[in-house]
Amino acid sequence: MGKDRTGIIYIYSSKNDTIMTSTDVSGSETLTWASGGMMVESSREEGKPYAAMRAAQKITSDLKEKGITHVIIRIRGQGGNKAKSPGSGAQAAIRMISRSGLMIKRIEDVTPLPTDSMRKKGGRRGRRV
Repeated sequence: MGKDRTGIIYIYSSKNDTIMTSTDVSGSETLTWASGGMMVESSREEGKPYAAMRAAQKITSDLKEKGITHVIIRIRGQGGNKAKSPGSGAQAAIRMISRSGLMIKRIEDVTPLPTDSMRKKGGRRGRRV
């Protein structure tokens, strides 16, 4: 049995787009990256699960070419005073990575959470429509 090579896949998933970056274990060297906007034609489809699945396919095929066999997945939502949960593309991307044959070591949520809340956008009286 050969040596297991591990990489890290960072998935940033918001309502409008899914951005995926894969690095080595130290996190200093980017191996490959893709986003939902690179995979679909219209901008309204960037945040959809289909675009995230296509981006995950590209990432996994590139990692297999470079000899990566195991991955650690770090998911990030918008965070701060915006949405704490990741967008719909994150779940589809994880499903595609697991189907591709790469072994998933662990899945972490690295969404930034404020210790005290930040001031929301819109001013004192809120957004007036």
